[in-house]
Amino acid sequence: MRPGAIPSPGFSTFSLGPLTIHMYGIVILLGVIVAVVIAHRRYRDRGGDPNLVLDAAIVAVPAGIIGGRIYHVVTSYENYIGPGRHLGDALKIWNGGLGIWGAVALGALGAYLVVRRKARFGPFADALAPGLACAQAIGRLGNWFNQELFGAPTELAWGLRVDPAHLPAGYAPGTLFHPTFLYELLWNLALAAVLIGLERRRRLASGQVWWLYVAGYCLGRVWIEALRIDTANHILGLRLNMWTCLIIFALAAVAASRAGRANHPARIGADERAGEQREQGQTAQN
Repeated sequence: MRPGAIPSPGFSTFSLGPLTIHMYGIVILLGVIVAVVIAHRRYRDRGGDPNLVLDAAIVAVPAGIIGGRIYHVVTSYENYIGPGRHLGDALKIWNGGLGIWGAVALGALGAYLVVRRKARFGPFADALAPGLACAQAIGRLGNWFNQELFGAPTELAWGLRVDPAHLPAGYAPGTLFHPTFLYELLWNLALAAVLIGLERRRRLASGQVWWLYVAGYCLGRVWIEALRIDTANHILGLRLNMWTCLIIFALAAVAASRAGRANHPARIGADERAGEQREQGQTAQN
Protein backbone atom coordinates (compact mmCIF):
# COMPACT_ATOMS: atom_id res chain seq x y z
CA MET A 1 0.00 0.00 0.00
CA ARG A 2 1.31 3.45 -0.89
CA PRO A 3 2.41 5.39 2.22
CA GLY A 4 -0.31 7.86 3.17
CA ALA A 5 -3.02 6.12 1.18
CA ILE A 6 -6.36 5.93 2.99
CA PRO A 7 -7.51 2.31 3.49
CA SER A 8 -11.16 1.41 3.21
CA PRO A 9 -12.78 -0.35 6.19
CA GLY A 10 -12.93 -4.09 5.80
CA PHE A 11 -16.54 -4.17 6.99
CA SER A 12 -19.77 -2.20 6.73
CA THR A 13 -21.83 -4.29 9.17
CA PHE A 14 -21.39 -6.20 12.41
CA SER A 15 -23.57 -8.64 14.33
CA LEU A 16 -25.10 -8.02 17.71
CA GLY A 17 -26.78 -11.28 18.63
CA PRO A 18 -29.39 -11.95 15.95
CA LEU A 19 -29.21 -8.35 14.70
CA THR A 20 -27.09 -7.07 11.83
CA ILE A 21 -25.95 -3.51 12.53
CA HIS A 22 -25.05 -1.34 9.54
CA MET A 23 -22.32 1.26 10.02
CA TYR A 24 -24.17 3.56 7.64
CA GLY A 25 -27.02 3.69 10.12
CA ILE A 26 -24.67 4.15 13.07
CA VAL A 27 -23.00 7.23 11.59
CA ILE A 28 -26.37 8.73 10.57
CA LEU A 29 -27.60 8.27 14.15
CA LEU A 30 -24.40 9.81 15.54
CA GLY A 31 -24.79 12.77 13.20
CA VAL A 32 -28.36 13.32 14.35
CA ILE A 33 -27.29 13.28 18.01
CA VAL A 34 -24.51 15.80 17.35
CA ALA A 35 -26.86 18.11 15.44
CA VAL A 36 -29.47 18.03 18.21
CA VAL A 37 -26.90 18.66 20.96
CA ILE A 38 -25.38 21.64 19.14
CA ALA A 39 -28.76 23.11 18.18
CA HIS A 40 -30.04 22.62 21.74
CA ARG A 41 -27.21 24.71 23.17
CA ARG A 42 -27.23 27.35 20.44
CA TYR A 43 -30.99 27.90 20.61
CA ARG A 44 -30.81 28.22 24.39
CA ASP A 45 -28.05 30.80 24.03
CA ARG A 46 -30.30 32.75 21.66
CA GLY A 47 -32.96 32.99 24.32
CA GLY A 48 -35.18 30.23 22.96
CA ASP A 49 -36.60 27.25 24.79
CA PRO A 50 -34.15 24.39 24.06
CA ASN A 51 -36.91 21.81 24.56
CA LEU A 52 -38.32 23.02 21.26
CA VAL A 53 -35.27 21.51 19.55
CA LEU A 54 -36.19 18.06 20.85
CA ASP A 55 -39.83 18.52 19.85
CA ALA A 56 -38.81 19.49 16.33
CA ALA A 57 -36.27 16.65 16.04
CA ILE A 58 -38.96 14.04 16.69
CA VAL A 59 -40.65 15.15 13.45
CA ALA A 60 -37.71 16.47 11.43
CA VAL A 61 -35.40 13.45 11.71
CA PRO A 62 -37.75 10.83 10.22
CA ALA A 63 -39.02 13.38 7.71
CA GLY A 64 -35.44 14.11 6.66
CA ILE A 65 -34.59 10.43 6.22
CA ILE A 66 -37.72 9.89 4.12
CA GLY A 67 -37.04 13.00 2.06
CA GLY A 68 -33.42 12.04 1.51
CA ARG A 69 -34.37 8.59 0.33
CA ILE A 70 -37.08 9.90 -1.99
CA TYR A 71 -34.65 12.34 -3.60
CA HIS A 72 -32.06 9.60 -4.09
CA VAL A 73 -34.54 7.15 -5.60
CA VAL A 74 -36.10 9.74 -7.92
CA THR A 75 -32.75 11.04 -9.19
CA SER A 76 -31.29 7.53 -9.52
CA TYR A 77 -34.47 5.76 -10.65
CA GLU A 78 -32.57 3.56 -13.10
CA ASN A 79 -31.13 1.66 -10.12
CA TYR A 80 -34.61 0.59 -9.02
CA ILE A 81 -36.76 0.46 -12.14
CA GLY A 82 -36.07 -1.60 -15.23
CA PRO A 83 -34.85 -5.03 -16.29
CA GLY A 84 -33.06 -6.83 -13.48
CA ARG A 85 -33.97 -4.11 -10.98
CA HIS A 86 -36.21 -4.45 -7.94
CA LEU A 87 -38.33 -1.54 -6.77
CA GLY A 88 -38.27 -2.99 -3.26
CA ASP A 89 -34.55 -2.13 -3.07
CA ALA A 90 -35.63 1.50 -2.75
CA LEU A 91 -36.51 0.72 0.86
CA LYS A 92 -33.06 -0.66 1.70
CA ILE A 93 -31.67 2.56 3.10
CA TRP A 94 -28.88 0.67 4.90
CA ASN A 95 -27.22 0.08 1.53
CA GLY A 96 -26.62 3.80 1.21
CA GLY A 97 -28.38 6.47 -0.75
CA LEU A 98 -29.69 9.61 0.96
CA GLY A 99 -30.00 12.72 -1.19
CA ILE A 100 -29.03 15.65 1.01
CA TRP A 101 -31.44 18.06 -0.63
CA GLY A 102 -34.43 15.85 -0.05
CA ALA A 103 -33.29 15.34 3.55
CA VAL A 104 -32.81 19.05 4.23
CA ALA A 105 -36.01 20.08 2.46
CA LEU A 106 -38.38 17.61 4.11
CA GLY A 107 -36.57 17.74 7.45
CA ALA A 108 -36.72 21.55 7.48
CA LEU A 109 -40.39 21.45 6.57
CA GLY A 110 -41.08 19.08 9.45
CA ALA A 111 -39.19 21.34 11.86
CA TYR A 112 -40.99 24.41 10.54
CA LEU A 113 -44.41 22.87 11.10
CA VAL A 114 -43.48 22.20 14.73
CA VAL A 115 -41.72 25.49 15.45
CA ARG A 116 -44.00 27.98 13.66
CA ARG A 117 -46.78 27.65 16.22
CA LYS A 118 -44.46 28.47 19.12
CA ALA A 119 -41.62 30.69 17.91
CA ARG A 120 -40.03 32.42 14.94
CA PHE A 121 -38.38 29.92 12.64
CA GLY A 122 -35.43 32.15 11.64
CA PRO A 123 -33.57 32.01 14.98
CA PHE A 124 -34.34 28.30 15.24
CA ALA A 125 -32.91 27.60 11.78
CA ASP A 126 -29.84 29.70 12.56
CA ALA A 127 -29.25 27.69 15.73
CA LEU A 128 -29.54 24.46 13.76
CA ALA A 129 -27.28 25.30 10.80
CA PRO A 130 -23.75 24.64 12.20
CA GLY A 131 -24.90 21.43 13.89
CA LEU A 132 -26.47 20.24 10.65
CA ALA A 133 -23.19 20.85 8.83
CA CYS A 134 -21.41 18.75 11.47
CA ALA A 135 -24.02 16.02 11.11
CA GLN A 136 -23.45 15.92 7.36
CA ALA A 137 -19.72 15.63 7.96
CA ILE A 138 -20.23 12.62 10.21
CA GLY A 139 -22.74 11.09 7.82
CA ARG A 140 -20.16 11.00 5.03
CA LEU A 141 -18.31 8.33 6.96
CA GLY A 142 -21.15 6.05 5.93
CA ASN A 143 -19.94 6.32 2.33
CA TRP A 144 -16.46 5.34 3.50
CA PHE A 145 -17.75 2.22 5.23
CA ASN A 146 -19.87 1.32 2.19
CA GLN A 147 -16.95 2.09 -0.19
CA GLU A 148 -19.16 4.21 -2.43
CA LEU A 149 -19.36 7.66 -4.03
CA PHE A 150 -15.60 8.14 -4.26
CA GLY A 151 -13.91 10.28 -6.86
CA ALA A 152 -11.77 9.78 -9.94
CA PRO A 153 -8.38 8.02 -9.83
CA THR A 154 -5.59 10.08 -8.31
CA GLU A 155 -1.85 9.90 -7.72
CA LEU A 156 -2.12 12.02 -4.59
CA ALA A 157 -0.61 10.52 -1.46
CA TRP A 158 -3.96 10.56 0.35
CA GLY A 159 -5.79 8.60 -2.32
CA LEU A 160 -8.44 6.13 -1.21
CA ARG A 161 -7.79 2.42 -1.64
CA VAL A 162 -10.92 0.44 -2.53
CA ASP A 163 -11.43 -3.30 -2.11
CA PRO A 164 -11.58 -5.26 -5.42
CA ALA A 165 -15.25 -6.06 -4.86
CA HIS A 166 -16.08 -2.34 -4.92
CA LEU A 167 -13.86 -1.31 -7.82
CA PRO A 168 -15.70 0.27 -10.77
CA ALA A 169 -15.39 -1.60 -14.05
CA GLY A 170 -12.18 -0.93 -15.90
CA TYR A 171 -9.98 -0.06 -12.92
CA ALA A 172 -7.11 -2.27 -11.80
CA PRO A 173 -6.70 -3.40 -8.18
CA GLY A 174 -4.50 -0.98 -6.29
CA THR A 175 -5.91 2.09 -8.06
CA LEU A 176 -6.32 5.02 -5.68
CA PHE A 177 -9.31 7.34 -5.86
CA HIS A 178 -10.12 10.81 -4.59
CA PRO A 179 -11.62 10.36 -1.08
CA THR A 180 -14.60 12.63 -1.73
CA PHE A 181 -16.18 11.51 1.54
CA LEU A 182 -13.20 13.09 3.33
CA TYR A 183 -13.29 16.25 1.23
CA GLU A 184 -16.92 16.82 2.05
CA LEU A 185 -16.39 15.92 5.71
CA LEU A 186 -13.65 18.55 6.03
CA TRP A 187 -15.61 21.12 4.01
CA ASN A 188 -18.65 20.75 6.26
CA LEU A 189 -16.62 21.06 9.45
CA ALA A 190 -14.92 24.17 8.06
CA LEU A 191 -18.32 25.56 7.07
CA ALA A 192 -19.64 25.09 10.60
CA ALA A 193 -16.58 26.90 11.99
CA VAL A 194 -16.98 29.77 9.50
CA LEU A 195 -20.66 30.22 10.34
CA ILE A 196 -19.92 30.39 14.06
CA GLY A 197 -17.02 32.79 13.40
CA LEU A 198 -19.21 35.09 11.30
CA GLU A 199 -21.81 35.21 14.07
CA ARG A 200 -19.18 36.30 16.57
CA ARG A 201 -17.65 38.96 14.34
CA ARG A 202 -20.68 40.37 12.54
CA ARG A 203 -24.21 41.27 13.45
CA LEU A 204 -26.25 38.84 11.36
CA ALA A 205 -30.00 39.06 11.01
CA SER A 206 -32.48 36.27 11.64
CA GLY A 207 -32.23 33.57 8.99
CA GLN A 208 -28.90 34.65 7.56
CA VAL A 209 -26.84 31.90 9.20
CA TRP A 210 -29.21 29.29 7.79
CA TRP A 211 -29.06 30.62 4.24
CA LEU A 212 -25.29 31.07 4.42
CA TYR A 213 -25.05 27.42 5.49
CA VAL A 214 -27.14 26.37 2.47
CA ALA A 215 -25.08 28.51 0.09
CA GLY A 216 -21.78 27.39 1.62
CA TYR A 217 -22.66 23.72 1.37
CA CYS A 218 -23.68 24.12 -2.27
CA LEU A 219 -20.41 25.86 -3.08
CA GLY A 220 -18.39 22.94 -1.74
CA ARG A 221 -20.63 20.27 -3.16
CA VAL A 222 -20.22 21.58 -6.72
CA TRP A 223 -16.46 20.94 -6.89
CA ILE A 224 -16.71 17.71 -4.92
CA GLU A 225 -19.48 16.46 -7.21
CA ALA A 226 -17.25 17.20 -10.21
CA LEU A 227 -14.71 14.67 -8.88
CA ARG A 228 -17.13 11.78 -8.45
CA ILE A 229 -17.33 8.93 -10.95
CA ASP A 230 -20.39 7.06 -9.69
CA THR A 231 -23.28 6.71 -12.12
CA ALA A 232 -25.46 9.82 -12.29
CA ASN A 233 -27.95 11.42 -14.61
CA HIS A 234 -26.62 14.39 -16.58
CA ILE A 235 -28.23 17.52 -17.99
CA LEU A 236 -26.26 19.53 -20.57
CA GLY A 237 -23.10 17.70 -19.59
CA LEU A 238 -23.35 18.32 -15.85
CA ARG A 239 -24.39 15.89 -13.15
CA LEU A 240 -27.92 16.47 -11.88
CA ASN A 241 -26.68 17.17 -8.36
CA MET A 242 -24.43 19.92 -9.70
CA TRP A 243 -27.41 21.66 -11.30
CA THR A 244 -29.31 21.29 -8.04
CA CYS A 245 -26.46 22.87 -6.10
CA LEU A 246 -26.04 25.75 -8.54
CA ILE A 247 -29.74 26.59 -8.47
CA ILE A 248 -30.04 26.31 -4.69
CA PHE A 249 -26.85 28.35 -4.22
CA ALA A 250 -28.36 31.21 -6.21
CA LEU A 251 -31.63 31.02 -4.29
CA ALA A 252 -29.84 30.85 -0.93
CA ALA A 253 -27.64 33.84 -1.77
CA VAL A 254 -30.73 35.90 -2.61
CA ALA A 255 -32.50 34.70 0.55
CA ALA A 256 -29.50 35.60 2.74
CA SER A 257 -29.41 39.07 1.21
CA ARG A 258 -33.14 39.59 1.75
CA ALA A 259 -32.88 38.37 5.34
CA GLY A 260 -30.14 40.93 5.92
CA ARG A 261 -32.28 43.74 4.51
CA ALA A 262 -35.26 42.66 6.61
CA ASN A 263 -32.95 42.75 9.65
CA HIS A 264 -35.18 40.79 12.01
CA PRO A 265 -33.44 40.16 15.35
CA ALA A 266 -31.47 36.93 15.55
CA ARG A 267 -32.14 36.52 19.27
CA ILE A 268 -35.39 35.59 21.00
CA GLY A 269 -36.84 38.52 22.95
CA ALA A 270 -38.22 38.21 26.47
CA ASP A 271 -41.79 38.66 25.23
CA GLU A 272 -41.31 35.93 22.61
CA ARG A 273 -39.86 33.59 25.22
CA ALA A 274 -42.86 34.16 27.50
CA GLY A 275 -45.26 33.46 24.64
CA GLU A 276 -43.32 30.33 23.72
CA GLN A 277 -43.56 29.05 27.28
CA ARG A 278 -47.30 29.80 27.45
CA GLU A 279 -47.85 27.91 24.20
CA GLN A 280 -45.95 24.89 25.51
CA GLY A 281 -47.87 25.01 28.78
CA GLN A 282 -51.19 25.00 26.97
CA THR A 283 -50.04 22.09 24.81
CA ALA A 284 -49.05 20.10 27.90
CA GLN A 285 -52.45 20.72 29.51
CA ASN A 286 -54.24 19.56 26.38
